[in-house]
Amino acid sequence: MSNLQTTYYKTPIGIAKIEGDKNGIQSISVLDEDTLATVSFPKETPNCLQDCVKQLDEYFVGKRTAFDLQLNPQGTNFQQSVWEELLNIPFGRTRTYLEQTKQLGDVKAIRAVASANGKNPIWIVIPCHRVVGSDGSLTGYAGGVWRKKWLLEHESAAKQQTLF
Repeated sequence: MSNLQTTYYKTPIGIAKIEGDKNGIQSISVLDEDTLATVSFPKETPNCLQDCVKQLDEYFVGKRTAFDLQLNPQGTNFQQSVWEELLNIPFGRTRTYLEQTKQLGDVKAIRAVASANGKNPIWIVIPCHRVVGSDGSLTGYAGGVWRKKWLLEHESAAKQQTLF
C-alpha cells in the first residue's frame, strides 16, 4: 500500500503540487487560483519529496537542465510509452506532435499521442511543454499556453545577457 505524500512549491509561474512516495514522484501539477484557497501548506517537505523540490528550484534559477528523479507516473501502458518518449526531448529543444508520433512508430496515432501528452501527470520534469504544433504554434498545454511559452523561453539558449 502506498503512503502518498504531498508538498507545495512556489514557482515563478504558479504553485506546484508535488505528490509521491518511496516509489517515486507520481505527480507534479500547477494549481489555479481557485484551488489555492483550499490548500493547507505543510510546514515541512516530506523526505521523499525533498530532492524533487531541490531540483525544481535549481531548474527555475537556471542551474539545472536535466532532472534526476525516481518517477512513478500512473497511467496506461500507451500513456507510459508517450511520457517516456517525452523524456528524450532535450532541454531547450522542441518537437512537433507529428515528430513525437513518428518516434513512437505510428503516425496515425497523433491524436492519441496528443491526448496522452495532455494527461502527463508530472509537470516540467516530463517535458510535454516541449511539444509544439507542426507550424511551431504553442498548442495544447494543460497548464495554460502562457506557461508553456514561459517555460520554452526559460529553456531557450538565446537568453538575454547583460554586458555589465
